[in-house]
Amino acid sequence: MRIAVADIGSNSTRLLVAEVDERGTVTELERRSEVTRLADGVDVTGVLSGAAMGRVFDALEAYSAVIAQAGGVDRYVGVMTSASRDAENGGEFATEVAERFAIDARVIEGDLEARLCFLGAACGRPADESHPTCVLDIGGGSTEFIVGRGRSVDFHVSTQLGVVRQSERHLGSDPPTPQELAELDADARSTIEAAVPAEMREAAEAMIAVAGTATWMASIDLGLEAYDSARIHGTRIGLERCREIAAMLGSMSEADRREVKGLHPDRAPTILTGAHILCTSMECFGVDEVEVSQHDILYGVALQAAGLADA
Repeated sequence: MRIAVADIGSNSTRLLVAEVDERGTVTELERRSEVTRLADGVDVTGVLSGAAMGRVFDALEAYSAVIAQAGGVDRYVGVMTSASRDAENGGEFATEVAERFAIDARVIEGDLEARLCFLGAACGRPADESHPTCVLDIGGGSTEFIVGRGRSVDFHVSTQLGVVRQSERHLGSDPPTPQELAELDADARSTIEAAVPAEMREAAEAMIAVAGTATWMASIDLGLEAYDSARIHGTRIGLERCREIAAMLGSMSEADRREVKGLHPDRAPTILTGAHILCTSMECFGVDEVEVSQHDILYGVALQAAGLADA
């Protein structure tokens, strides 16, 4: 089947157009991402703003053209995550998206988001049942921690850590002060330790990080002139290198971060918070490196839409 998936997240709106065969192999045809910052202000106001929804509509309009140019699809599905879950008008927004763009769109709960993310991360990997792995998905409004073996999930939780949410809560200065960064780290650590039992953190022997924070951290680490999915997928970054990148980003103003080699300028407002959440997550799980994966919730939703997986 040919499947299109729109992931309407708190910080970005993403598109995957892929062929999914009967063995569950996902072959990418098109992949796009736009920073739309749907979560702007939701933590304070409790509603999605007209401007934020407008940015998502503009992205989806462009994606409709991409899908048409690709020759159409058998199914077009969409998932909406933390910002839409938290907002009073999230359901109305989902209805408008479905009607305006002919998308089978839904707001999904955090637990389902976590399971779909693990399903996507496991796609194409050996079904190794012997080594527990944590899949980490740092988003705009939430971060998911999923511990499992092979294709089976042993534990999953969706937390209120998010790069938009925590940036708004903690980083008021530009560049941020050491105190602000310390408060961000303390918030992240206490959230993780409260949400993920110690036995699960200790059991995980490896960590796979998906989504924008991890992939752009890899791009910075590699010093890429242009984003290169093939080079980023499977990259491993050590904890000390992650700390170095976080310290470098923290010493800069947002304007200077927009000039960092390997980073798209639109990611400058939130990459620092994401880097700190990533470092703190690695510390809490006791891992000294993270594997970066392009296979994420987009893959999980595509497999589910093709009828090849339950989640």
